[in-house]
Amino acid sequence: MIVLACHPGIGPKVEGEALVARDNFSARYDLDRLAGVFSRPSHALVGQSYVGKILVLNTAKGGVATAWMLHEMASRGLAPLAILFNRANTILGQGAALADMAMVDRFEDGDVTTLIRTGERVTVDPDAGRVEVHRGA
Repeated sequence: MIVLACHPGIGPKVEGEALVARDNFSARYDLDRLAGVFSRPSHALVGQSYVGKILVLNTAKGGVATAWMLHEMASRGLAPLAILFNRANTILGQGAALADMAMVDRFEDGDVTTLIRTGERVTVDPDAGRVEVHRGA
């Protein structure tokens, strides 16, 4: 297991499977929120389900619509467990808070999209500013 320190975030402590890409993230433009998959053809995760996953992405993009969409996805049970960013923005922070979704950013050890691999088991503790990566799990 490796432990990554990050800026304290928001939302509950969660554990799940990582889904990682160097791409940026917009709930409005990158997702089919009814099917629960990435749908933008140019996104590295196109066709993959984000439901119940720990998303690990570069940065957030988008405005207020992407924030309320996180809440809407959570209300239908079609949301990720958490989102980890190199850099989040205040809009996505508001959306994660509204959706009661874990979100953290600003990792001390470098680019989070290279520190975690798809399929790894990850525990996210936003209050502690801590992410545990269970290698080989």
